[in-house]
Amino acid sequence: MTAPASKDSFGARGQLNVGDASYEVFRLSAVDGANRLPYSLKILMENLLRTEDGVNITDEHVRALANWDAKSEPSTEIQFTPARVIMQDFTGVPCVVDLATMREAVAELGGDTSKVNPLAPAEMVIDHSVIIDVFGQQDAFERNVEFEYGRNKERYQFLRWGQGAFDEFKVVPPGTGIVHQVNIEHLARSIMSRNGQAYPDTCVGTDSHTTMVNGLGVLGWGVGGIEAEAAMLGQPVSMLIPKVVGFKLTGEIPPGATATDVVLTITEMLRKHGVVGKFVEFYGDGVASVPLANRATIGNMSPEFGSTAAIFPIDEETVRYLKLTGRSAEQVALVEAYAKEQGLWHDADHEPEYSEYLELDLSTVVPSIAGPKRPQDRIALSEAKDSFRKTLPDYASADDDAALDEAGAESFPASDAPSVTHSAADGSNGRVSKPTKVSSSELGEFTLDHGAVVIASITSCTNTSNPSVMLGAALLARNAVDKGLTRKPWVKTSMAPGSQVVTDYYEKAGLWPYLEKLGFHLVGYGCTTCIGNSGPLPEDVSAAVQKNDLSVTSVLSGNRNFEGRINPDVKMNYLASPPLVIAYALAGTMDFDFENDALGTDDEGNPVFLRDIWPSPQDVQDVMDSAITNEMFTSSYEDVFKGDQRWQELPTPEGETFEWDPNSTYVRKPPYFDGMGMEPAPVQDVSGARVLALLGDSVTTDHISPAGAIKPDSPAGRYLSENGIERKDFNSYGSRRGNHEVMIRGTFANIRLRNLLLDDVQGGYTRDFTQEGAPQAYIYDAAQNYAANDIPLVVLGGKEYGSGSSRDWAAKGTRLLGVQAVIAESFERIHRSNLIGMGVIPLQFPEGSSAQSLGLDGTETYDISGIAALNNGETPETVKVTATKSNGSAVEFDADVRIDTPGEADYYRNGGILQYVLRNMVRS
Repeated sequence: MTAPASKDSFGARGQLNVGDASYEVFRLSAVDGANRLPYSLKILMENLLRTEDGVNITDEHVRALANWDAKSEPSTEIQFTPARVIMQDFTGVPCVVDLATMREAVAELGGDTSKVNPLAPAEMVIDHSVIIDVFGQQDAFERNVEFEYGRNKERYQFLRWGQGAFDEFKVVPPGTGIVHQVNIEHLARSIMSRNGQAYPDTCVGTDSHTTMVNGLGVLGWGVGGIEAEAAMLGQPVSMLIPKVVGFKLTGEIPPGATATDVVLTITEMLRKHGVVGKFVEFYGDGVASVPLANRATIGNMSPEFGSTAAIFPIDEETVRYLKLTGRSAEQVALVEAYAKEQGLWHDADHEPEYSEYLELDLSTVVPSIAGPKRPQDRIALSEAKDSFRKTLPDYASADDDAALDEAGAESFPASDAPSVTHSAADGSNGRVSKPTKVSSSELGEFTLDHGAVVIASITSCTNTSNPSVMLGAALLARNAVDKGLTRKPWVKTSMAPGSQVVTDYYEKAGLWPYLEKLGFHLVGYGCTTCIGNSGPLPEDVSAAVQKNDLSVTSVLSGNRNFEGRINPDVKMNYLASPPLVIAYALAGTMDFDFENDALGTDDEGNPVFLRDIWPSPQDVQDVMDSAITNEMFTSSYEDVFKGDQRWQELPTPEGETFEWDPNSTYVRKPPYFDGMGMEPAPVQDVSGARVLALLGDSVTTDHISPAGAIKPDSPAGRYLSENGIERKDFNSYGSRRGNHEVMIRGTFANIRLRNLLLDDVQGGYTRDFTQEGAPQAYIYDAAQNYAANDIPLVVLGGKEYGSGSSRDWAAKGTRLLGVQAVIAESFERIHRSNLIGMGVIPLQFPEGSSAQSLGLDGTETYDISGIAALNNGETPETVKVTATKSNGSAVEFDADVRIDTPGEADYYRNGGILQYVLRNMVRS
């Protein structure tokens, strides 16, 4: 498809010759002021120059960017057109479902179905569906893949249909790697070459950790599936020119610290500084010494510290990595030539202008973990035991408080006893303890207590992209085995690399046997524990935890550790580097001081400490140099879209429109376009609304969106049972994202959700005011009763509402439950945008106010007036909210309207972004 011609008001169009090839480019030097801009804003500048159409993207937008005031608050809207879209299967399946539905809707409105195609390259990596059912044995990978195909056959058939039915849509089949890892190793271009033009590779992705590609100099970030679909269909992303935080790096990482420790330190710094809605850009002399894998690890964690992107510019290290990973000589030459021509090549001597500045001396980084429920809560490893003991009373049962260390220690076999040398936070010699004996035919006899590490998982894109920490973990495993150490029997161990290349270099270095000796067998190539696909704990362990209400822990090398996310049996979750994951598997408990507590003894009875088995930086570097080759990448990605025999033999439907199976419980036609006409209905004020949920601070999209296992007695479980699905085949919510009936029933159903309409109740419950006495009910069931009575709904929230993963179903489910407005103290960027994209208005309490300060308890009836002003083409700054209590008294306040751009207002007026795109598509 030929790119639309730019108006080129600045005369920026020119030619760039690289070797025998010639490319059309839009030179930044044509615009006064471009050179002073940060790297990331230069990429936006090129984007505007190339896509200037005089209507949506004008010369005024270009000038606004050129005249960017680093210190002012963002106020100028621009339209950013990403070069491509990247998806994973959990969030990507609904995109393809919606595209298939749009084809039918276009036909019903008299349009051409063939127009519904991605206009930009769209690539999906199936990586979120593998569950760790089998672990700790040689055939774990094969058996987990078999389970995966058995559970997901309908979804995979649908995706194979999509790969054939849609142009510019490619699918990387299961068992290949994690989407972000495949992106940096193969899919990312750094500089695009398309339709005779060369321009920066930019992308949006349906996973918040799309920012991992920032490490390659690619500007990209996570969006909801709703926005991704629009981008696939040629809609630009509406955004305000952001503030850019310059983050200067100096020094080098000291021995003993890892890339993970750097990331946790940066995450803590940036979250404390406040970077929500901002770009972060790394610069300075220290950048050159940061390996590409470390850059990717840092970029990956951007959602955890809250920024839109966290980018490193292109330099020699970028080029080295592109060569290592098998990019063609022509592509590598283009990247270097284009970056230098456009002023996008990192120059340590040139400091761009930034809005705000931070600095980190890498030599000050210390080994760290983060937890027990937020990635920004960094704990120095030396303080981990004390921190755990101070935090434990928040999670353990109150009747445990009297149990002392002395009592607990007596119940443990000597080799299993956690150290009792430190006093508790209250100054006594005791700690919260509940020693529980377990006798298992499979695992043997042992004693579990609070803090037991029941999951130790090397997983997720954050670290399995990084050879330094992956080989560090393997060398630590080798050293541990050589010392005679073993993991504790109650620890569920797993290894889920981000790429098949990891297996290749483990095999070449001869390190797999040591990992397997400690139980870290390959369980799959995909995103597992970090997204809740940890699989069940061994039955005897799970039973002991549940029966005795033990507050056990997980340690994972991931980036997410929110409550209720990892495993329903595990209350406390900690992020750590891959080597530390193995160390905690050896320790078996969070109640452990690695400096003073021995991991065990060697053959001669000498105590073995972590320092005795920790590999030196030189050891790790030597193995990296000898074990990793260019051929590993080229062979792994030679036929990356072809898939294995299972994929190729899937029976796949054909045709331009999809044949929906009315009996499918995985893929169903959604109702978004039902009864839709060419003209949107007028926007209306909200009258007589009830509160579906009254929520506190830091409610994440994990709390809102359906995720994890489906409980049999939940509304979703009942639905599946009624449709003939046995409990063993329920699968996860994520795997059923293509079925809105399951997903609506799982919205706001997280087991850790605290709806403050109820006293001390956790889970997906509310009060149903359609019933006498407003009894407790499932949120889904109550929402159905409200809908039957034509009662609209609102949700009240606290600070950082909707933080976490960019889950489109957090917004889709909210809308389909009948929620018309969410009123919160503040919103995370992606979720606020997604709510608008589904026709839900995000409103903010007045500055300094909250539901609590206003005396709201959620039992009121709500009227919201002023929304209808949007019908006049205007977006009101505030709307009036009236909350009427049962005694007739009222609380009134003006809520800020968080529709931030004219583009978002258009989406809201149309009932959502998909309806807006569809109407424009038919008109064109």
